[in-house]
Amino acid sequence: MRIVLEQVSFSYRRTRKKNVLEGASWTVDSGVTGLLGPNGAGKTTLLSLIVTLAAPQRGRILVGEYDVARPADRAEARRLLGFVPQRFSLAGELTVADTVAYAAWVNGVPRRACADAAACALDHVDMGALASRAVRTLSGGERQRVGIAAALAHDPRVLVLDEPTVGLDPGQRLRAREVIARLGEDRTVVLSTHLVEDVAHLCGRVGVLAGGRIAFDGTFAALEGLIEDSDGGSRYGSPFERAYDALISRMGAGA
Repeated sequence: MRIVLEQVSFSYRRTRKKNVLEGASWTVDSGVTGLLGPNGAGKTTLLSLIVTLAAPQRGRILVGEYDVARPADRAEARRLLGFVPQRFSLAGELTVADTVAYAAWVNGVPRRACADAAACALDHVDMGALASRAVRTLSGGERQRVGIAAALAHDPRVLVLDEPTVGLDPGQRLRAREVIARLGEDRTVVLSTHLVEDVAHLCGRVGVLAGGRIAFDGTFAALEGLIEDSDGGSRYGSPFERAYDALISRMGAGA
């Protein structure tokens, strides 16, 4: 399923003099697409607009055929969307299965079908064996996968993930990437991350948000190719990191 942003602008009231997003345009197709950008660039704001937590003040966002700014389309778009914010809470006393079944019900799954929907979502994230465990007994990586399962419980065609591997140890990050890669085989997945490894191992394409707009949209290799190895950049960074840093620096300088 395709997501299309057309000249999207947005500002918060407290910063009305400066738009967080200014004419941002971007097209995201099926598979896993990464969203990079410096701190404060507006990545979380952009994700919030896609998942209908806020509406663009100018421009439009299409999820499939639905314009999320139109009240008549918004409810239909929400049925297609699953969202895992960077910070989320789970009720520690509930079981894993009940947590995901409740998410299914909240997102419109009929009550009688919620248990089956939860079981299917948990299988997607390799958590079926822990369905009867209390959430409070889970590790950080397991809780993250429960959060993804909750977002999947109503079988959305689009999954939006905000920093899903932050705070996980290397083994937990590996498990999370395996799950996300599988989900991208038959869904559109938008992955906001600061970790180059996430982009390198998961993302068919990457968008870089800087200066209020998408400053780059292409493949990992294409972004690496923006600079040469002999450019004099830091020897402590990969070609991808140096290209990314050069791009952000140019945007900051108004180039």
